Amino acid sequence: MHPRVCPWWIGYFLASPIRRLFQDPTAILSPYVKPGMTALEPGPGMGFFTLELARLVGPAGRVIAVDVQPRMLSALRRRARRAGVADRIDARLVEPGSMRLDDVAGAVDFALAFAVVHEFRDDGGFFRQLAAALRPGGTVLLAEPRGHVDEERFAAELASATRAGLSAANGPSIRSSHAAVLRR
Repeated sequence: MHPRVCPWWIGYFLASPIRRLFQDPTAILSPYVKPGMTALEPGPGMGFFTLELARLVGPAGRVIAVDVQPRMLSALRRRARRAGVADRIDARLVEPGSMRLDDVAGAVDFALAFAVVHEFRDDGGFFRQLAAALRPGGTVLLAEPRGHVDEERFAAELASATRAGLSAANGPSIRSSHAAVLRR
């Protein structure tokens, strides 16, 4: 595991219902996600946002959640079964550096990159893979925690996204985060 990857056991804290008081998944995601969409979430952890993505895409939609940690994905699958949305979530174990998204190239409507880009060794590679998965007009909501990513680093991430073919605009206000909306 890459040294910057969040340890699996912290996933329990990140999935806590108390977090909803500060970062409400419905409020954050609903402006971008509609029924029937295909959504992608790299680094979903134990599914704090993934479960809401699955609810928002509805029975005709699909959520692809990719992570490098088997324990995170096991907890995500368990939580998705309990929430009744497991049939909408394709939880995939991937290796560092590759999200293995060739089968969905050009098919993703929305991607959520929440507190994950700073964990990649190569943010340029991350954004190239994301751009390849997005359909034309597809949207990415990028958010990075201010405690891990300063203004300069966030600007560098946005520059990498632009080089990958994504256009950036100001994002919503998300507590304790830098945020931007990217479009292909």
